[in-house]
Amino acid sequence: MGTLVKKTYGREYTNSFREAIRREWVITNGLGGYAGSSLIGANTRKHHGLLIASLKAPTDRWVILNRIKEDVIIGEKTISLSSEQKKGGKCSDGYLYQTAFSFDAVPEFTYFYKGLLVKKTVALEWEKNTVAIGYEIDNQGEDCVLSFTPVFNYRDANAASTKKSLKFEAYALMDSILLEPKGDKEDIIRFFASEGTVGFTEPKEQYDENIELQTEIDTGMSSADTGYAPYNIQVGVKAGTSKKISLVCTIEHDCEKNAFVTIKAARNRAKALLDVAGFKDEFLKRLTVNADNFICKRESTDGKTILAGLPWFADWGRDTMIAFTGLTLETGRFEDAKSILETFARYEKNGLIPNMFPDGDQKPLYNTVDAALWYFYCTEMYLQYVGIKDAVSFVKKTIYPCLKNIIEAYRKGTDFSIYMDKDGLIHAGSDLDQVTWMDVRTGDFVVTPRHGKPVEINALWYNALKTQEELAKRFGEKDYAEKLSKLSAKVQKSFVKRFWNKEAGCLYDVVDETLRDNVTIADNDSIRPNQIYAVSLPHTMLDKDKERAVVDVVLKKLYVDFGLRTLPEDDPDYHGLYKGKLYDRDLAYHQGTAWAYPLGAFISAYLKVNDNSPKAREYAKALLEPMKRHLNDGCIGGIAEIFDGDAPHVSRGCYTQAWSVGEIIRAYSEIGGK
Repeated sequence: MGTLVKKTYGREYTNSFREAIRREWVITNGLGGYAGSSLIGANTRKHHGLLIASLKAPTDRWVILNRIKEDVIIGEKTISLSSEQKKGGKCSDGYLYQTAFSFDAVPEFTYFYKGLLVKKTVALEWEKNTVAIGYEIDNQGEDCVLSFTPVFNYRDANAASTKKSLKFEAYALMDSILLEPKGDKEDIIRFFASEGTVGFTEPKEQYDENIELQTEIDTGMSSADTGYAPYNIQVGVKAGTSKKISLVCTIEHDCEKNAFVTIKAARNRAKALLDVAGFKDEFLKRLTVNADNFICKRESTDGKTILAGLPWFADWGRDTMIAFTGLTLETGRFEDAKSILETFARYEKNGLIPNMFPDGDQKPLYNTVDAALWYFYCTEMYLQYVGIKDAVSFVKKTIYPCLKNIIEAYRKGTDFSIYMDKDGLIHAGSDLDQVTWMDVRTGDFVVTPRHGKPVEINALWYNALKTQEELAKRFGEKDYAEKLSKLSAKVQKSFVKRFWNKEAGCLYDVVDETLRDNVTIADNDSIRPNQIYAVSLPHTMLDKDKERAVVDVVLKKLYVDFGLRTLPEDDPDYHGLYKGKLYDRDLAYHQGTAWAYPLGAFISAYLKVNDNSPKAREYAKALLEPMKRHLNDGCIGGIAEIFDGDAPHVSRGCYTQAWSVGEIIRAYSEIGGK
């Protein structure tokens, strides 16, 4: 099996409560459920907890177990190893006894107090809503008692609990606790302890009240939460002895009750994934482990899907297509890749593929112009990476007819004002539509409408036509291939004529852009990262000099340590900080904020225009060096969704994002970092 990379963070990271909560960790269960918190175990988000279960994979996420309160009792003295923030910013001091936090595929917390060494490891049982917490105790101090108080919850991960909303029928058995949420007989919470005595907490401690979540405060959201803690488990530990204690919390009817079996299985699963991926590079190994957080089951389609980002996003078509190559193909997960492609083919409608999949009786949402075009790219990459007879047969039978439908629908016109104009270019969007990836809308205000002919959409359209032409030739459809060839030549001619901005030496972002009153305005000359796809995709339209000019402008105007800005600093609409209340953040989201995922395309484009020379590969690798350090910041081992446009480019948004991780895996592999 592959070898895990274990990173340890000592007191230089944990000796300050405020600094320690800036770094987070997350692990997932393959269903959309997860566990996550800060380096010191203090929850700072509504989305933090030891068990956030997915009741309808991969969505409907509910917080089940907030945390475990760990106390050491020596004689009359009680020392808390736990950390949390209470109302008014008052912080408990358990972190002072934490000597280290480590992460390989699972998180480990190490504590020391007067000869007592405690190591806590957390893991999730795969494809079950079950969390396992294993404690390894070595007591070279005095006789003591370890007290464990599980703090339960039962709420949507986006909401918060109050004392009034948390009502259970609670039962204490010999080695376990059973909670039945009032008004909901389906989800029974079970908590198991390998040893110890289950007893009542003091009445005043039955509810863990006034929990304050600092990240929610920072983003202008409601910051209070409450937990339910009616019982504790006490385990005596004699001086000079060692022992292991297993705690397990689940909403499943059946689960693994030995935490250490689950912990070992989680590590072995990660090792097996590394073995399949075959990477020797430490950076890629860590990203491969993180990539597994996004690939999961979807109950409604009975197939695999990709979560867009953690801790709150579900699976989106556009994000899936962009993350696809890095997360599944580069890591050797070909069956997962096949399942994802097959699912999207099944849900194609009017030439569009879902931006969001259905849950239950809900219908898919198709409000995206680019997801269907990215689907061609994913198909080409699938054949390129898998490259076997069965893969070709699968594409011909299952995917190729879907691709035909997409081409024809875009050519004739489909929903959301998506249609091919007489010049061969694709128009998309009108009124309040948000159909490109720059899709923020606040009320009736669309921040970046981009209605008209967006640059990356037409780059993708040309790439789709050429990909389909190659498939048509492979499958013996000569006339169809010739038809596609003529159309792609027309698109190329129109694209160069319409999109090249001679004055700026790069590409317009949108041509024939229209306002909501359908009045055509001047071509949009905002310098944005979208143009990089006109260079990075497998099939492109510009000559070498123009491609080099685009790369040069993007490098000088948009590149920062962790991604590409969405506008340059000298643009009057530039917002350098993504912080504050939601409205303020929405205004900055695509107006200066740097995104990690387009950096992958930039790296590919840079290598291309520099003939993939050794010097170019070294420079490209240097551009990605900050990403290696980022794996030790934000969410450990992951890559954030976005970063401030202004230095020092603090990570924001989802603390780990599928297309960020996927595109950096793909680009770093392309450089040669295997």
